[in-house]
Amino acid sequence: MKKVFLLTLLFSLACLPAAAQMSVTDAVVTTAVVDRMPVDSVQTFPVSAERLYFFTHIVGAPEETSVTHVWYLGEKEMARISLPVRSANWRTWSSKTLLPEWKGEWRVEVLDAEGNPLTEVNFSLF
Repeated sequence: MKKVFLLTLLFSLACLPAAAQMSVTDAVVTTAVVDRMPVDSVQTFPVSAERLYFFTHIVGAPEETSVTHVWYLGEKEMARISLPVRSANWRTWSSKTLLPEWKGEWRVEVLDAEGNPLTEVNFSLF
């Protein structure tokens, strides 16, 4: 009976989608990415900056997959960017050009390839 249970458990774990094992270890809004690393972490920033980046460090993907960065101003989706994840330890980022009238509360959601949320980061533009 124990063997059947263990075999069933192992089979179930093996059948989990790749994204279920993947996680985000670092997610920050930054003013630049240098040598594949964010130079700072922004929570509040002037819209006059014209461009911000959203950096994510993904770990645990057992095979090639993708993540999507979804940029929101309030509840309005402003951009949706699909990015490849090509190894179990992968750093990637997207950027958003900012217009002066886009002041307010922002967030970026990270979704796995199936559209499941992995993390979310909030920031403000003034």
